[in-house]
Amino acid sequence: MGATTAGVVFIGSLLLALAAVHVPLGDHMYRVYSSTRHRRVERALYRTMGVDPDAEQGWGAYARSVLAFSLVSVLLLYGLQRLQSHLLLSLGMKNVPDHVAWNTAVSFVTNTNWQSYSGESTMGHLVQMAGLAVQNFVSAAVGMAVAMAFVRGLARKRTGDLGNFWVDLTRGVLRILLPIAVVAAVVLVAGGAVQNFAGPHTVGTLAGHPQTLTGGPVASQEAIKELGTNGGGFYNANSAHPFENPTAWTNWIEIFLLVVIASALPRTFGRMAGQKRQGYAIVAVMGVLAVLSICATTAAQVAHHGTVPQAVGSAAEGTEARFGIVDSAMFATATTLTSTGAVDSFHDSYTSLGGGMAMLNMMLGEVAPGGVGSGLYGMLILAIITVFVAGLMVGRTPEYLGKKIGAREMKLASLYFLVTPGLVLTGTAIAMAFPGPRASMLNGGPHGFSEVLYAFTSASNNNGSAFAGLTVNTPFYDVALGLAMLLGRFLPIVLVLALAGSLARQTPVPVSAGTLPTHRLQFVGMVAGVTLVLVALTFFPALALGPLAEGIR
Repeated sequence: MGATTAGVVFIGSLLLALAAVHVPLGDHMYRVYSSTRHRRVERALYRTMGVDPDAEQGWGAYARSVLAFSLVSVLLLYGLQRLQSHLLLSLGMKNVPDHVAWNTAVSFVTNTNWQSYSGESTMGHLVQMAGLAVQNFVSAAVGMAVAMAFVRGLARKRTGDLGNFWVDLTRGVLRILLPIAVVAAVVLVAGGAVQNFAGPHTVGTLAGHPQTLTGGPVASQEAIKELGTNGGGFYNANSAHPFENPTAWTNWIEIFLLVVIASALPRTFGRMAGQKRQGYAIVAVMGVLAVLSICATTAAQVAHHGTVPQAVGSAAEGTEARFGIVDSAMFATATTLTSTGAVDSFHDSYTSLGGGMAMLNMMLGEVAPGGVGSGLYGMLILAIITVFVAGLMVGRTPEYLGKKIGAREMKLASLYFLVTPGLVLTGTAIAMAFPGPRASMLNGGPHGFSEVLYAFTSASNNNGSAFAGLTVNTPFYDVALGLAMLLGRFLPIVLVLALAGSLARQTPVPVSAGTLPTHRLQFVGMVAGVTLVLVALTFFPALALGPLAEGIR
């Protein structure tokens, strides 16, 4: 089988597998978040937290719960790192420097997991397990909880209640993320991923160099990482490291895990809204954008202009040799279309247009299918913007699922869309304005600019991947990127919940002859078009200075 054929089979089998689990997983998540029954272990947790699981919250109380839980999480994780040398299972590691501890705490709590350090040489067992691994679960569950609150806002009428954050958080962890992670960890171990719990020791050689393990449940962290989190990983090389991603089929499993929950959530949305076809329309938009990105990124890597790439038939620098060009490009596309950040090849070494596509994927807002939870509510925001634009075109008040999209709703939706571009462009401009941050660039010219632009795009969109050529373990980048991650996560969440509260209080309007059908292919094309146009208008000047300028040199 040729490399191209193998790549097509790899991508095709992934899409078929995602299609196969779309309905059963989406229905399972619908039952999880719609059930009125609480399991025994859940009731014990509610009693410990002092939570009444049967009491619902308005958008303000829901938002305060999200912010309070996240603030406590940041403080606890920061404290664990700063006191590491005094704690058990530290492996002799020193206390993490303050700016690195700040960046890491914010990173993992915001479901970004950007890492400016090497995990195996910086963090001991306790911080890895009680700090980072716990946040891998709960930060993803927060995004899913917010998505469910937003869907309830669209589905409910004449009420201010959006559910209970603590119930949604607990169920997301115990009934969805934890079971999938346990099964995935066993599969990865069976595939050769390392699962160890020992001190530093040499376990063999790879390419003539001693390989050292520094302990920690690697396969377990890898499994939950791929469900919607992570940046550099335990070994800093992430899924390019054979201890984390040993074979081509574990590479397939990891990409599947990157996408599976986010791609099934539109089914959950359709069930909760009482209109399954609305869920199919949303997943269709995600699919259209994803397929376009896969084709563009693969084409940029397989047939890029330039003497050397043309001579060898593709751009192989930075690509994981074990998996090949197409599979590596697929991983890059999946990780930047989702809020994941895991990599199995190095985007800094991609072609100019291939690296530009990775940035563009994140600039879309990571909605195809996006992060766990954040991808769904981001796409629904874009659907609301689309019906507003369509309403202006035909001179009617826009409606979505029977809810009027008035001035208040559009202000909230517009602010949601503008938050991350504002953070990306402002952060990049500040970094390029001063000599200190510019000195961290490995390259000059357009590629150096792309390294900085990629870093702030990744942080503001809570992705976690990096161009790798930029030295970010400095006080400036640790603080600046930490702020971008913090604001890029929680400002949109507050706006989403405020919009959900506004929609939930409305009385649905009946469908009329002038109502725009939001379940047909026409609407799918409109949402995809509006998404691309909005991103192009916002980011084209920055892309023109970076990857596009480099691509035409």
